Amino acid sequence: MDIPEGVIDRLPKYARALGQLEAEGRDVVSSQELGVRLNITHAQIRKDLSYFGRFGKQGRGYNVQMLLDELRRIVGLNRQWKMALVGVGRLGRAILGYEGFSPQGFRIVAAFDSDPSLIGTRINGLTVKPVADLEKELCDGGADIGIVATPAETAQSVIDSLVRCGVRAILNYAPAFPNVPDGVHVRHIDPVLALQAMTYHLKAGAGPG
Repeated sequence: MDIPEGVIDRLPKYARALGQLEAEGRDVVSSQELGVRLNITHAQIRKDLSYFGRFGKQGRGYNVQMLLDELRRIVGLNRQWKMALVGVGRLGRAILGYEGFSPQGFRIVAAFDSDPSLIGTRINGLTVKPVADLEKELCDGGADIGIVATPAETAQSVIDSLVRCGVRAILNYAPAFPNVPDGVHVRHIDPVLALQAMTYHLKAGAGPG
């Protein structure tokens, strides 16, 4: 069954909300309450979950722990994922220093850059390696996910190298839209594009100008 991409995007949100409920000591939650927390209709939640089986009982809601365990299994949050970072400039160093990855099962195991002044330095416990060595270092299954924080002009070649090493999931911070083969999933993180999309609403709200 082909699962719509929007459904897949919402599953981690459900897992996060359920994790918060678990931390609050809750045993049961209704789709209505979960929807209020996430600003998603309860009908949408029930429809999304129906792709993966039957959860909860009519009038009784969902068992928080059981549904959370199932969502973690479905999304793959019940294991550790190895990540390789390419680009250790200001953004890359901020990514290396982010402490939110590890508790959720994501661990950066390698960092690469082309700047001679950075190669060989240690940042957050990792020695920065030359990007020219990326395939030699990673093509033995060294990473599940690639994080690309390079300039736009080098993003395509870096992603090509990651793909040749069998990396099938890439988080792309570079301001570029690289081509990838079928079966490789790329998520683009570009705060400038997000800001530019919001200015449309600001301009529309302000009227002609």
